[in-house]
Amino acid sequence: MSALKHGRTTLLPLWFGTQFSRDGARMKNVFNNVLDIVGNTPLVRLNAMTEGLQCTTYAKVEFTNPGGSVKDRIALHIIAEAERTGAIKPGGTIVEATSGNTGAGLAMVAALRGYKTIFVLPDKQSEEKRAALRAWGAKVVVTPTNVEPDDPRSYYKTAERIVEETPNSFYANQYHNPANPEAHYRSTGPELYEQMDGNIDVFIAGAGTGGTLTGVGQYLKEQNPNIKVVAVDPVGSLYYDYFHTGQMTQPHSYLLEGIGEDFLPSTMNFDFVDDVVRVNDAESFQATRTLVKTEGLFCGVSCGAAIAGGLKYLRRNDRSDMNAVILLPDNGSRYLSKVYNDNWMIENGFLESEPSLGTLADMLANREPRALVTVPAASSVPEVIGLLKLHGVSQLPVMDGSKLVGIISEKLLLERALQGERSKTTVGDLAQSNYCTVNKETSIAVLTDLFRRFKVAIILSEGEPSGIITRIDLIDYMSTMARKAK
Repeated sequence: MSALKHGRTTLLPLWFGTQFSRDGARMKNVFNNVLDIVGNTPLVRLNAMTEGLQCTTYAKVEFTNPGGSVKDRIALHIIAEAERTGAIKPGGTIVEATSGNTGAGLAMVAALRGYKTIFVLPDKQSEEKRAALRAWGAKVVVTPTNVEPDDPRSYYKTAERIVEETPNSFYANQYHNPANPEAHYRSTGPELYEQMDGNIDVFIAGAGTGGTLTGVGQYLKEQNPNIKVVAVDPVGSLYYDYFHTGQMTQPHSYLLEGIGEDFLPSTMNFDFVDDVVRVNDAESFQATRTLVKTEGLFCGVSCGAAIAGGLKYLRRNDRSDMNAVILLPDNGSRYLSKVYNDNWMIENGFLESEPSLGTLADMLANREPRALVTVPAASSVPEVIGLLKLHGVSQLPVMDGSKLVGIISEKLLLERALQGERSKTTVGDLAQSNYCTVNKETSIAVLTDLFRRFKVAIILSEGEPSGIITRIDLIDYMSTMARKAK
């Protein structure tokens, strides 16, 4: 590490934040460059937003990193590893598919290391994020959000194409680069455990690439396997259903930035995750604005999502001797045109809080009990058609033992029967993923969002299907609530 000249004084590094000048004077909080201040972010106790909870909850304020987010940690480590292995050469170009924050971290490191950068962002990312990347000298390519991951127009495929077309380029590939979770295993996890002096019971973070959850989760569980690691996932992402069923359901677009995925990155390891909580756009945006108004924390929208989801989990599992930490990934300056813009919030229907309609448990309490009918995956088409007719239903969950395989509908069965597949096809081969999963704590607001995309929701109790909810059930419940309100 080279010495830093400051005026007439040459500074020599000694340890983090402390240096000595040539004349021996001790200087504090002076660093050789901006990369030396990545990490060592503070913990701040939450007070107003946790009112009514017995547990003590802290926010890990990652937006105090110099690039403005937790992604500074992985950017520094990814580039260091690429340099160590020779994957990147002097004067090379770093390419990445990013929601903005990883790009900012990479651009910051690249500015000091002499690399060029090209970043590919989905079009739902804020203009502030694009402008910030350009300020660091990066080239920004914008791609459509609402396309499949393997579509040539997706930001993943576009980034891969740019790497192929750009000489002396390096693909940071945060979704499949083991340096991503390794950075958190080496820095965020130990740092957090030391800050809490080991007295941490729950760690909560948004589920994006999975690097934070995997790296921090692995480290914390190595120190104490009883520590719970909780992921927060937006409606539209596939993590929630995959964690609870092992099946890949159909993802769809959502407005939240920075968390959730429409494919499964190799950097996400659910072996270190104990639960996944789901949030929707509205409650995440509202929590973001409440966080700055009540706690003074000027955060980004993924922070609001982490808070909204974290509070759901903590309310269900609250106890007086519990210490919880919620990681807040980035700052609010990159969202001024969206969540902090009243006109944008009004246009998208997010400014006013939705009236509480309760949870799925409240809906079930107002509905006649129904026994769940399932069908084994090995059943034939004629057998299942008979079951649908016998029970007067239009779809059934398909099970392989205790594992949910998918769902089968009368429409598909009729099509297959007409094609002459009545005897040779099992429903396990025909099971579809056009469903979502919920539990009794799921709010009606979240259920309403889910039914914009799915016709049926399967209720999970202790990981196994226990019931089915359809749009008709939701309509009946909301009609009942409306009559009671009169």
